[in-house]
Amino acid sequence: MKFETENVEFKAQFVDDIYKEIIAFANTDGGTVYIGIDDNGDIVGIDDVDDTYTRITNGIRDAILPDITMFIKYTLQDNRVVKIRVSEGSFKPYYLKSKGLKPSGVYIRQGASSAQASPEQICHMIKVSDGDIFEEMRSMEQELTFRHAKNAFQKYNVEFTKEKYRALGITDSSDSLYANLALILSDQCAHTIKVAVFGNDANTQFRDSREFSGSVFKQLEDTFSYLMLCNKTVATFQGLDRVEQEDYPEEALREALLNAIVHRDYSFSGSVIINVNDDEMEFISIGGLLQGLSPDDIRSGISQPRNKNLAEVFHRLHLIESYGTGIRKIYFLYRECALQPRIEVTSNTFKIVLPNMNKAVKDEKKNRNLLDITPQMQTILDFIHENGQITDGEVQELLKIKSTRSFTLMKKMVNEGLVLVVGRGANKKYLAKSTD
Repeated sequence: MKFETENVEFKAQFVDDIYKEIIAFANTDGGTVYIGIDDNGDIVGIDDVDDTYTRITNGIRDAILPDITMFIKYTLQDNRVVKIRVSEGSFKPYYLKSKGLKPSGVYIRQGASSAQASPEQICHMIKVSDGDIFEEMRSMEQELTFRHAKNAFQKYNVEFTKEKYRALGITDSSDSLYANLALILSDQCAHTIKVAVFGNDANTQFRDSREFSGSVFKQLEDTFSYLMLCNKTVATFQGLDRVEQEDYPEEALREALLNAIVHRDYSFSGSVIINVNDDEMEFISIGGLLQGLSPDDIRSGISQPRNKNLAEVFHRLHLIESYGTGIRKIYFLYRECALQPRIEVTSNTFKIVLPNMNKAVKDEKKNRNLLDITPQMQTILDFIHENGQITDGEVQELLKIKSTRSFTLMKKMVNEGLVLVVGRGANKKYLAKSTD
């Protein structure tokens, strides 16, 4: 033994630097630290073996996280040298407790020296140790606060205490470190929602843009409030009654926003994108559908949440009812609309597009005008709108026309797609054209 290698480190005396070497070996392929041997490989011995041995064992136990003691073996050689055998750890990355789970506290072995690990290397070690479920992996950011999360839990009368963290998935299995779910819920959440309002349907002429950050609870509230400012109300009159209709059903906006927050892939750093124009509003979240699911499955209510713990938190707070109901609810809210919501999926994105209901009604009326709807046709359509249906006899009585004229008129309205005919003979009736 004359020189240091990838797996051998010499120290003439005990110094705090030894913890970095222990961490580096545990984070790499293991190795041995000799205390009492200088850099030239010469035995110089330890001044006070008993004191040094106690300091080493206590220091390694107290200075390094997670607990590394099960991977350490000590041997005293000739009462002059302490041999510390470090096995590769199974819960990487190990780090200095005083520095935290970040590059300044995490070390790896490179050649005959120990070096700080890069953020990418730390992420890789966490992924290997914790698995590939992002929300369950240890967070690289451990200095977290939960002001908005506490407010949200309090608002919905759900307990939010440290004793509940592990059950919620906020801390890891050891209860000593925050998981990525904690980062998502925390005030330090690095993920954002970006909303852009455009003046054309090509989404090239900006009117306004906002970016919402912080805890996902804060993002949910701030983004929804802004979307409601973009949700114009159009007033029409039916006789003497004033009828107000929002561009988008409020509940549809809520469900689309919740879907984007709960199901996005948080292992990517990009933002949820919401684009608004006069025709529609589109919600684009990172992360395509999980393997085995199709857009038709989603429309049918089949759901496999990417972030099960996050979804469970939102479920506990009654923000979502149960998996898969949100998309079905959106389609139900649009059941009477001429235009239906659209789902578009790529390998890395999920998009749901909500049509502007008032614009759809306006376009439908415009299309009817293009079909040259006569006053008699409009009278029939108004009657169906008020009563749900009309018969041949009611057409004749309503318009004061004979059966031959009634037959010709209703046949034309059926052919032009203005009404549907149901039944035959005396049971025949005409309904409004379905918009499903």
